[in-house]
Amino acid sequence: MSRFLPRALMSPAVVTLLAWSIVPLVMTIYFALIHYNLNQPGEHGFVGLENFKYFITDPDFWPSVLQTIELLGWVIVITVVLGVGLALLINDPFPGQGIVRVLLISPFFVMPTVNALLWKHMMMNPIYGVLGKVWLFFGATPIDWMTDYPLASVIIILSWQWLPFACLIFITSLQSLDREQMEAARMDGANKLHQFWYLTLPHLGRSIAVVVMIEMIFLMSVFAEIFTTTSGGPGNESTNLAFLIYKQALMNYDVGVASAGALFAVVLANIAAVFLIRMVGKNLD
Repeated sequence: MSRFLPRALMSPAVVTLLAWSIVPLVMTIYFALIHYNLNQPGEHGFVGLENFKYFITDPDFWPSVLQTIELLGWVIVITVVLGVGLALLINDPFPGQGIVRVLLISPFFVMPTVNALLWKHMMMNPIYGVLGKVWLFFGATPIDWMTDYPLASVIIILSWQWLPFACLIFITSLQSLDREQMEAARMDGANKLHQFWYLTLPHLGRSIAVVVMIEMIFLMSVFAEIFTTTSGGPGNESTNLAFLIYKQALMNYDVGVASAGALFAVVLANIAAVFLIRMVGKNLD
């Protein structure tokens, strides 16, 4: 009885969680194995792995994979490098430190769509955007970011959004850095660079691994920022896997191919997650 009661109390939550995750997965697998095009509602024949073959052989598939990897890599590098630098700058006490920390972290709480619209219209617009005005002030021709550098624009937007998260994790980690060890190194003649390289950076190893893992998992499914700013274009220059799946499902109306792409993305995300969890585990040992 003592074991039955806790399990009975937990069972509704477990059943709800399983239904919430397993049922959509089973339906996705089912749709991936049949011909299901919304323009042809009466034709639902079994096609096996044809949807997977069609998705992988799509001319836009490999460019979207490479652009997904490029987006992930640049955002992670930018947020980690700048996050460590900003964390070190505001780690030591100074007047107004609390206000600076709040302002630094606040962009992370802006909704992705709002964040994308702010950058698209207020910052990167070549006519009335802030960056366009700066270019004109120095006598240069404003850049149409969304047209000339679409993927770089998305990378900048995502980096600005995720930088506060990385900075917050690194600030928290720096609070536990052994001050006596740093003081001893300073007394032994270690300069700032040596202190950072041999003491601070190894101490931040766990935090960096956690930031990389969380950002990679979430950035694999970036959609709102691309849809709001570039719509995957011009052409397919800023299309990632998530947006390619959207195009197959809601622009080509091919639910079967889109479901196959979604399963491919899930497998890819799980492989990355397992690798990163092992990496974090090694850092924690």
